[in-house]
Amino acid sequence: MFGLPFEIKPCPQDCGKECGTNLDKCPVYPKLPPEFQEICKESLHLLQYLHMLPEDGFGIPAYYEKITRSLKGTKDPNLIYQVGGGVFVHVLANPEDIRDHYIAVEPSLVDAQDNTLDDIELRLTDFVEELEGIDDPSKRLEIIMEIVDRLVVVTSKKAGEPEPEKDNKKDNGKKSSLKKGKDKRKAKINITSFQYTSLRYLLRRKLEGMGLLDPMIMDPNIEDISCSGLGNIFVEHKIFGSLRTSIGFDTHEVLDKFVIELAEGIKHPVTFREPCVDATLPDGSRINIVYGTDVSKRGSNFSIRKFSETPLSILELIQFGALSFDMAAYLSLILQEGMNVWVSGETASGKTTLLNAMTTFIPPDAKIVSIEDTPEVQVPHHNWIRGCTRGSAKDANTSEVSMFDLLKAALRQRPNLIIVGEIRGEEGAIAFQAMQTGHACMSTFHAASVSKLIQRVTGHPINVPKTYVDNLNVIVICQQVRLANGALARRLTSINEIVSYDSIGDSFSFIESFNWNPLDDSFLFRGYQNSYLLENKIAPRRGFPEEKRRQVYKILKQRSDVLKRIYEQGKTDFYELYAILSKAYREGHFR
Repeated sequence: MFGLPFEIKPCPQDCGKECGTNLDKCPVYPKLPPEFQEICKESLHLLQYLHMLPEDGFGIPAYYEKITRSLKGTKDPNLIYQVGGGVFVHVLANPEDIRDHYIAVEPSLVDAQDNTLDDIELRLTDFVEELEGIDDPSKRLEIIMEIVDRLVVVTSKKAGEPEPEKDNKKDNGKKSSLKKGKDKRKAKINITSFQYTSLRYLLRRKLEGMGLLDPMIMDPNIEDISCSGLGNIFVEHKIFGSLRTSIGFDTHEVLDKFVIELAEGIKHPVTFREPCVDATLPDGSRINIVYGTDVSKRGSNFSIRKFSETPLSILELIQFGALSFDMAAYLSLILQEGMNVWVSGETASGKTTLLNAMTTFIPPDAKIVSIEDTPEVQVPHHNWIRGCTRGSAKDANTSEVSMFDLLKAALRQRPNLIIVGEIRGEEGAIAFQAMQTGHACMSTFHAASVSKLIQRVTGHPINVPKTYVDNLNVIVICQQVRLANGALARRLTSINEIVSYDSIGDSFSFIESFNWNPLDDSFLFRGYQNSYLLENKIAPRRGFPEEKRRQVYKILKQRSDVLKRIYEQGKTDFYELYAILSKAYREGHFR
């Protein structure tokens, strides 16, 4: 651990590690707002951290139980918010760097209990029998915590002070020495209540969590965690952008040891022979590990792309300005009618986020099959088959299962919709064959424009014949853009309809139904009264005669108004929105 990014202020009471526990004499506690005082009463380690802050420079941080996107763009932030499990995060301005500080305030920040923790781990070997046959990690942790309670005594004595030994004159020489050693092993460990809280937190973090990464894993505001080698760990924050944490590695030995333990903890060990690992954490987050200085000159590195348990809904994306109500209504109509939709864009443009959000528009009675390398797609439907690839076999009893294999299997499962996490190779050709046979498909793709997407799809290694491309109905382009105020944001820059392929001119025709106007950060419905899909595909399916096909735009407007009313009622949660739309489908209101 690198330590705090400021010089620690000496405590005026000279009370050391017990600083802040005496609220009556505490010089910081009376200065806090009432809400902050209540939190510090329950979490004394937070008050101790406030004691460390220098008086000059930035003052007492503002406290938030939960932060919102209204804080985005805050200049020179100085705030603390709660993460859970006794962990708080201090976001502090850094005048010396473009990245501000991300400081995890944990119960063990002041007193890490290293010696006591080592002693506890040594003594746990005497209780191995109680842990035999217990495979459930939570139950195992519960038993270990019960054992710890038997080993320690919470006392007002100074931590580590041994129990007074009884005078036994009968024991002498070697026998007496052996008995003392045995008694010392059996003697209980005296710790204060504050140290007891720290000890339990450290044990839980080590046995059930991910060690020093735990605060960042627990923080729902973190999107990415990145260690680039020696130096600080960096995080991508949903509100404050790129931040420098107070945690890092200063030697290759420490970094390599941590990376090895991290890889073994997720049951994907790294070695000099196989230094690169791609895996999924228990919570669904993606992790990539590269081990050793021979393949990474700055030292071992790792990146974690956080998984959100509840995806962002389409209404939340509208709230963030990523798209408009009309665009959402258009996508809902397209998906309901079984059109083929691909979400395309560059890295970190929000492709998977949008794909997940759009799944609430799929009819609730649909059978869905998803195929991915790393599980990221989240579907609210119950009739959902979730396929995931399997890497190269390490023994003769298992074989590799690729996306190509899973996609071929999906065609035999009679799905209403096939979702491919990302089209990269030969599975793209199979996806187009599925479209030709009437299977609706959704996927993400790495391409910054429609023309680039077509070039990649028709080139090696996907090699889709150009005459097949018009089976893909809609291409949604996502991009990370810079707004007029200089802030970075994710936007749906266009929604495009593929019309046809002209074999004579060797060209594709497509219509840009919606596009983003960067001048005022608005969206234009360029396909209004001029949509190829709405007028020539969807209107006939809905029974509109040729002279009345443009009435389909009224349906689009009605859907847009319905979504707006749901948004105004505050029903923006992903699963809550799906439940509302499912009910609307059943009652015939969302037709």
